[in-house]
Amino acid sequence: MDELTRARRLTRLILNSTLVAMWLVVVMYSVGALGTGLAARWQIAVALVMTAAFTWLYLRISNAVFEQNYLVREVTAAGALALATCALAGPAIVGWGFVAIAWVSVAVVGVSRRVMFAQLAGTWLVMSALSAAWALSGRLAFLPDGAPAVVDIVMSGVTYLIICAFTPLSNRLWVYIWHLAAKAHQAKETQARLAVAEERLRFARDLHDLVGHQLSALAVKSELAVRLADGDTAAAKAEMAEVRDLSRKALRELREAVRGYRELDLPAELESVRSVLEAAGVRCRLQLPYREVPEEAAKVFAYVVREAVTNVLKHSTATSCDITLRFTDEESTLEVRNDGVARKRAVDLGSGLTGLGERLAGVGGKLTALPNGDGEFTVKAVVPR
Repeated sequence: MDELTRARRLTRLILNSTLVAMWLVVVMYSVGALGTGLAARWQIAVALVMTAAFTWLYLRISNAVFEQNYLVREVTAAGALALATCALAGPAIVGWGFVAIAWVSVAVVGVSRRVMFAQLAGTWLVMSALSAAWALSGRLAFLPDGAPAVVDIVMSGVTYLIICAFTPLSNRLWVYIWHLAAKAHQAKETQARLAVAEERLRFARDLHDLVGHQLSALAVKSELAVRLADGDTAAAKAEMAEVRDLSRKALRELREAVRGYRELDLPAELESVRSVLEAAGVRCRLQLPYREVPEEAAKVFAYVVREAVTNVLKHSTATSCDITLRFTDEESTLEVRNDGVARKRAVDLGSGLTGLGERLAGVGGKLTALPNGDGEFTVKAVVPR
């Protein structure tokens, strides 16, 4: 399971946790109401059925949120069920009134601010009015029987105001954060596809520049040899000899192009990863020696740079990445350090870094990839001279 899937599952769990809290409250309130005679059995039974229907609609609405699809009919039907349940069994906030809170907590997700404030204000006004009506009829929501109804009305209004002002906004914030994470993930995938496309274009340009001229010359020389074959055999042979030389040269340059594509070049790789990191919003600093890195180290360091930066883009939340190269008479060292270490995965090198460790061991070097303990992660490669 990738990180985006886990984030989606966590956000859905948070949205649906409101339902769990709602059912705990209404079940406990129903048991107390039956025991004290505050509500008839038929009222509790009908309210439970309507709450079950509300739960089904709630789940449909919360699932559609991740597709940025706002189900207007389901939201409207769920609001009607919540209102009917509160009107039938009571609007107490620690009872059936929690159904209305659950409704507004999911209804405000995916709408504009103006609509959200209208929904919050409407919920507060309707639930405060219902609470006042029940209090005036002698059934108080907060205070014991015989207490002043006006005090109970004020307490209900203030409580609903506080809950409507803060509780629904948490769900809206969680979904907003998830959408930001989804867009960032999509941007990384798009960037990777663009990088692959750019590399293909670069290789196509190299082939055209290196081999295209020789292939054109081969075509011209071959046609000339065909025309000379009947009248001037010696000239035709000379042209074919040139065709042979040109074909060998073209084959040699083609092999060099393919070999250069397969064997990474360290300076080109450093420039490439810097552009990719900066395009992804990661600040990249290169600290390079004034002399060229020894050839035996440069070849393997190019692979280390590519794999380390790939891991930065795929598995971290880095905002900066430092790449440092240095060498002495005894050894050459490469360090790739970023500030986006994933702590749960810090001890897992993965197959890519494990393969690099084996490649370095083949030239007598070693690779380490460990967190620094201050939120940074460092990949260090050492190759002896």
